[in-house]
Amino acid sequence: MRLRAVAAVLAAGALLLTAGCSSGGGAPDRGASAAPRTPEDSPTRRAGDVPPAKGTVTVVRTVTGGLDTPWGLAPLPEGDLLVSSRDKATITRVDGQSGRKTEVGTVPGVSAAGEGGLLGLALSPDFAADRMIYAYFTSASDNRIVRVLYDEKRAAGDQLGAPDTVFRGIPKGYVHNGGRIAFGPDNMLYAGTGESGDTGLSQDRKSLGGKILRMTPEGEPAPGNPFPDSPVYSYGHRNVQGLAWDTEQRLFASEFGQDTWDELNAVKPGGNYGWPKAEGRSGEPGYRDPLAQWATDDASPSGVAFAEGSVWMAGLKGQRLWRVPLDGTAASADPQDFLRGKYGRLRTVVPAGGDKLWLMTSNTDGRGDPGAGDDRILELRVT
Repeated sequence: MRLRAVAAVLAAGALLLTAGCSSGGGAPDRGASAAPRTPEDSPTRRAGDVPPAKGTVTVVRTVTGGLDTPWGLAPLPEGDLLVSSRDKATITRVDGQSGRKTEVGTVPGVSAAGEGGLLGLALSPDFAADRMIYAYFTSASDNRIVRVLYDEKRAAGDQLGAPDTVFRGIPKGYVHNGGRIAFGPDNMLYAGTGESGDTGLSQDRKSLGGKILRMTPEGEPAPGNPFPDSPVYSYGHRNVQGLAWDTEQRLFASEFGQDTWDELNAVKPGGNYGWPKAEGRSGEPGYRDPLAQWATDDASPSGVAFAEGSVWMAGLKGQRLWRVPLDGTAASADPQDFLRGKYGRLRTVVPAGGDKLWLMTSNTDGRGDPGAGDDRILELRVT
């Protein structure tokens, strides 16, 4: 969003003011611009398409190790991976076969502290032509989204162009900076934000904190958004760090709770997800209940991905990968956990095609107990 657009959003004033610590998707349709399907207007699966209650996860291999505070993970079309370092503000290319790491460059303007720094990465929908990387990061004054040109013809370490700020003004804090970005199947850019420790921002529709935002690749409010001239897509969130779409183009998001319940939500445009009035399932009118919830010791969820009929959710404090089989926008069976404690804190999970996932650990983030080889990227096979 351009500065004038953000100013218009923020100048409208606050509606409500009232903490804890926090720690995809379908193939793009090039012609789409309207909002994707919602839980209300999407068909559920046929009975034979509902995934089984139980599944399996196999660790195929460790792709690479020795990563420093990794956060965002973006697969390249050629099969390699781009990884952001939260604290070093660098982007590293990882060879998808050999695991060899090459530093691409540093993103200027990053102010890393607490949970802030260089966070989510996403490739432009037209990456093959424009070679643009989008990055969400914490600056000295706010959280913002920039895009940078990735020029592989330049020397290693100097392959990033000057950042072009497409969206700014997201509240920053020592905690709850959100940070996940992803292009949806409608080619619009989505961002999960946090309330930066100020719980009142979540219910304030004129604030950018505690929201899921939806915008054009240029940062303007996307066509079909639920509130006029606003990038806000849903609100009442505490700290969203996971975004994924199923094969019906329905959006799911993970959310950190405070002391009681973490959440996986089926996201409806304009939906109010309750924070700080509700944490987990409340059943209260006006608030949308999560489709699944966990005690915070068992999850503290960051990244999510959709594969093989299920949402896969990476847990930080819970140190495990959760599987939530879906029937439409409802869980078809109880969540099932894998890798409990085996690889420590799990930050990001990304589809790797078919029945495979990329899974990235987060043991060097100041809250983990890093061991030899941390942090690492794993290749998983799931069924």
